[in-house]
Amino acid sequence: MANPSEGKQPKYQRIADELKDAIRRGVYSPGDRLPGENDLMATHGVARMTARQALGVLQSEGLTEARKGAGVFVRAFRPLRRRGIQRLAQETWGNGRSMWSADTDGRDLQVDQVSVSEQPAPTQIANVLGLDESAAVCVRSRRYVLDGKPVLVATSYLPAELVAGSPITQEDTGPGGIYARLAELGHKPAHFREEIRSRMPSRDEAEQLSLSMGTPVILVCRTAFDDEGLAVEVNEMTLDSASYVLEYDFDA
Repeated sequence: MANPSEGKQPKYQRIADELKDAIRRGVYSPGDRLPGENDLMATHGVARMTARQALGVLQSEGLTEARKGAGVFVRAFRPLRRRGIQRLAQETWGNGRSMWSADTDGRDLQVDQVSVSEQPAPTQIANVLGLDESAAVCVRSRRYVLDGKPVLVATSYLPAELVAGSPITQEDTGPGGIYARLAELGHKPAHFREEIRSRMPSRDEAEQLSLSMGTPVILVCRTAFDDEGLAVEVNEMTLDSASYVLEYDFDA
């Protein structure tokens, strides 16, 4: 018996669902080429635009990637599971390990772009850090690449007066990263707040993260507070949504 909802679905969505099911069943494995527009037109008796929309659905959901002149292929990249609570635990950065060690499971992570500068605090950042608008902040911008694919760009803002002369103002902050160095300065992070949003990327973000057309980004803004409740860092992160699973594991 036919599913009554099927007739209400656009043709391109039904074709996309069939392709997704075939990927789930292993008919198409990671790295395999999917049927092209001409193939879908012939098989399903649809117009080119319908076939293109069907393939676009899979790209927007991060299941496939288009290779210029070659076709559309099932993505071989395994999503990164971002363990939001474990990665911020003091036992991680406090013991000299990178927060990423909670996420990568031994996969090859590289920071291929780093810049550190001192700049006037943007108004919104100054408000969160409790700084005067004329105050300066140390700005640390990084791009993270996992298994050869850009997955995240991040910019941290810290009060320049607080971190002056410390390794935080250098490209390599040393074992445990920014939070271990803040602890050495007497401002150990004791509490974190993360805000999460999602939207379509800007052109610059799409280029930096090598995003397929139609792939949204996840925006994570984290503020770190010390024992006294002083905000010591704001970190604005832009994630490739197709490369991440956000996991939060905590007791009731």
